[in-house]
Order: sequence, then structure tokens, then C-alpha cells
Amino acid sequence: MKDFTVDNLTDEVIAAYTAKAVTPRMQEIFAALIRHLHGFVKEVELTEAEWFAAIEFLTATGKKCDDKRQEFILLSDTLGVSMLVDAINHPKGGAGTESTVLGPFYVPASPAMAFGADLRRRHLPEAETCLVTGKVTDEQGAPIAGSTLEVWQTAANGFYDVQDASAPEWNLRGCYTTNEHGEYALVTEKPVSYPVPTDGPVGRMLAAGGRHAFRPAHLHFMIKAQGCEPLVTHVFVDGDAYLDSDAVFATKQSLVGEFKPGVGGEEAKRFGIEGPYVKLEYDFGLMRVR
Repeated sequence: MKDFTVDNLTDEVIAAYTAKAVTPRMQEIFAALIRHLHGFVKEVELTEAEWFAAIEFLTATGKKCDDKRQEFILLSDTLGVSMLVDAINHPKGGAGTESTVLGPFYVPASPAMAFGADLRRRHLPEAETCLVTGKVTDEQGAPIAGSTLEVWQTAANGFYDVQDASAPEWNLRGCYTTNEHGEYALVTEKPVSYPVPTDGPVGRMLAAGGRHAFRPAHLHFMIKAQGCEPLVTHVFVDGDAYLDSDAVFATKQSLVGEFKPGVGGEEAKRFGIEGPYVKLEYDFGLMRVR
């Protein structure tokens, strides 16, 4: 019988989990996970009370998850892990639109919307009307007809529809399809900066770390086209106060869009816009599958 000690325990655990691991990749992951986890415990000389607090924290994180909120994604986002995984898996090398995090409030199967249709299912008095137009192309700039763009965002009150019991279902969510020229268009409201949820364990973690909870204003996009790699990204609002301190570390300079005053006239009439509005023109580049 072996004596397990601080000096030999890590090696023994790694050996136990890698000797018969079902794949070489699983063997690699087990070895690295155990080595780094044990290394963390040793480095900070974790107390029993601290480890139990960590277990309680993870338990509370799981309990906060439901069909409308994913606290573990929020935890991953606020620790910068989501962005690290994204950066490793989607290197662009200067070609195509850069990706960023999915976020905890994505809802699958957004309803199909007509070209230029209004994403709003209610009109808040404080919201600014916003027209968004652009093209979807491949990395060579060739337009891609029939590509789909799932779009979602917070409302002017700082909440996604699934956070706001008073919001209509699918408010500020929809799926658009590019026309024969690769063009898309939609009417919505100008996004605003907002705090990530702080009423759960992630909120307590942010407070303990002395961090604010705000995200810069942005629109979410998930773009797909046949023969292309899917793209999950944001378009941020230029000049937002939180661009340099995003709570989930997801900002990139190339993803900052310029929201200009709308020109009105025929453009406004075409999209059924009454009164003042702002306009964002933003083109997306997809990568062809190799």
C-alpha cells in the first residue's frame, strides 16, 4: 500500500487517470487538468475552508442555471476563459470578421424575419431607432446570398427579453437572410451598455475582485452560410464608456461599428422608419471551409 503525500499525490492521480484513458486526447486533458489544479492548490496553500467555499460557489453556480440563464457561461465569460477558447479555435490571420463570445443569453431558433423587418416587438420611449445594413461576403470579398444572420440584443432598459418578464417573447431577436447580392438589413433600437447579472455567484465573484459588471453596448450576430465556417460575433458601439473594460473581455477594435445619424428621406421610407434614427453599416466576412 502506498502512502499518498504532497510530494507524490499529483503524479499518482495523473497516472490513475491516464493509464487507461479512452483516447490520447482524453489522456492529455486529464494530465494537464490534474497537474494545474494540484499546482494551484499547492501554490496558494488552499485551506479546507477555502476549498469548501469553492465547492459551495460551484454548486450555487449550477443552481442559478435554467432554460433562460446560463450562469456557468457567465462564469467562463467573466474569467476570460470563453475568449481564450474562442481565440485558440478561431484564428483569423487577418482574413474574415473576428469572432467573440456567444454570451449567456443566446436562445436558439429565433423567428425568421423579412429583409429590413423590425426586430422590435415593443417600443420603449427611451430607445433610439436604429437601421442596420451591410453585406455578408467570403474572405475574398465575394457576396454570399442566402446566408443567415441570427441577431439578438438587450433593450434600452438594459435587459434581454429572457430577463424581463414584461418583454414580449422574441423581443429584439430574429433571423435574417441575405438577398442575391449578399445584403442584409434590419430595423432595431440602438444598443446600450448594461451590467451582466450580479444577483448570483458570478456577481459576488466580480465584487470580490473589485470589478464592475458592465458590458459595452453591442449587437450579437451568429452568421451561417453553406460551405463557410459559422461566425459568432458582436458589433460594438463606437465611443462606449466600457470598450476598454468589458466585463467579459470580449472587445476587439475591428468589431467597433460607427453609428451615424440616419439620412431620412427615401431610406427611411423604404424601411418604414418615422422620426430620427441612427444607422450602422457593417459588412461581415466568412471563412470558406477548407
